[in-house]
Amino acid sequence: MSLTLLYWILLGVMLIGVIGTLVPAIPGISLILIAILIWGFATGFMNLGIPLGVAIAVLILGTGIEFLATYWGARQMGASQWGQIGAILGLLLGLFGLLPALPFGGPLLGALIGPLLGAFLGEFLYRKQLDLQPRIKTAFKASIGILVGSLLGNLIEALLAVVAIAVFVFNTWSLLPGLS
Repeated sequence: MSLTLLYWILLGVMLIGVIGTLVPAIPGISLILIAILIWGFATGFMNLGIPLGVAIAVLILGTGIEFLATYWGARQMGASQWGQIGAILGLLLGLFGLLPALPFGGPLLGALIGPLLGAFLGEFLYRKQLDLQPRIKTAFKASIGILVGSLLGNLIEALLAVVAIAVFVFNTWSLLPGLS
């Protein structure tokens, strides 16, 4: 396989990684890092010090930002720890297809609905001192806050992934025969 073909294939894999930062059940920034490592093995790691460092930093930063944004969204809407724990459990149950109410969509749809339902149920159980109507309203508000925070974190993570790809292309484009 020529280096040029490998390069374009790996860029395609990296773009799937960007999509993976937005869509649950598809690997995100880790795909970008793996593609950079494959390119490194193919080229003897020429000009990859900065792209590798950026990709590793983006992986760590992206993960932290996603958690912080979800926490921020939950806090802004008054979610308790019960709501946050419910969202995490809902994500895991939904991701692994354990939500029985989903006749289609599998893990992808489950990963989108699971945190919402989990946060709602966790907050609903925690707020048992409230009457039914305010209890439902509070639980719904908390679950929406968690969802909005998570989406915001995913968008920031996607932007960071694009930066990692841009740094990779900037540092490696000149190595391709006939393209420099």
